[in-house]
Amino acid sequence: MMTRPIRIGVQLPEVEREVRWPELLDMARAIDDLGFDGLWVGEHLLYRWPDREPRGPWEAWTLMAALAAATTTVTIGPLVACTSFHNPAMLAKQAATIDEIAGGRFVLGLGAGWSETEFRAFGFPFDHRVDRFEEAFTIIRTLLQEGAIDFDGRYYQARDCELLPRPRPGGPPLLIGSNGPRMLRIALSHAHAWNTWYADTNNTPAGVAPLRAVVDDACRDVGRDPAAIKRTVAVQVRLPGGRGRTMGDTTTTDRIVPLEGPPERMADELQAYAEAGVDEVQAVLDPIDRPSIERFAEVLPLLG
Repeated sequence: MMTRPIRIGVQLPEVEREVRWPELLDMARAIDDLGFDGLWVGEHLLYRWPDREPRGPWEAWTLMAALAAATTTVTIGPLVACTSFHNPAMLAKQAATIDEIAGGRFVLGLGAGWSETEFRAFGFPFDHRVDRFEEAFTIIRTLLQEGAIDFDGRYYQARDCELLPRPRPGGPPLLIGSNGPRMLRIALSHAHAWNTWYADTNNTPAGVAPLRAVVDDACRDVGRDPAAIKRTVAVQVRLPGGRGRTMGDTTTTDRIVPLEGPPERMADELQAYAEAGVDEVQAVLDPIDRPSIERFAEVLPLLG
């Protein structure tokens, strides 16, 4: 595979429309076959809005296991998994299993969640989310990286717990999806990568620097070399037929200018992300379908 200055991944559809498994599989195989580097799946359960019908995506972990078996080269991961939706020891077990199915191509993205609607609807507590994340993260990363833990916390327990069979040495890479100073300081002692959403950068390479500085500061505070943390950024991309991608959080929709234009222009912008210190972008395509994936793939040889 050719070496590019930046990895290019694609996020599969979530609630833009109802997408059934045959189409998801077709898109995933196209992403794999066309030379993209990553395949990402959001983990949400239910969205409700005041002005439209509610929607929900398929369950992410079942989907990722199927995608891991159906692809051969792309990395696969949640962007990002909500720790509050899972028993953390069981989540570590699921992550190790999908990484095994994928042959070491799994990346475990983790966050604390944000949409109270789905927490309430599915019976998960919405309070003390960062406190809960801290305990969950301790269990997850210890089991994946060390293989065993004996933990008795306020919110979670994992008593004399171990992962058998053992995952690959060190387990799959951990990615933290947050810009919160406390969340970063919890995770960056042990995480391998960081992610931010396109709304947080105003969907521009210039918007990366302030957040990169926040991550650098958090790394130094916990004794990590900032260079040890890979930086990943979601980028909204509009292709022919795009009319605005339906997302769970609509509060920033109006102010985001999508990346669009001929392949050369998009490649130049992606190169600018690389120059801003970004290791991977996760393309949020509008529309998200196979023709858009094929059109966006035209930028890949221009980055080689």
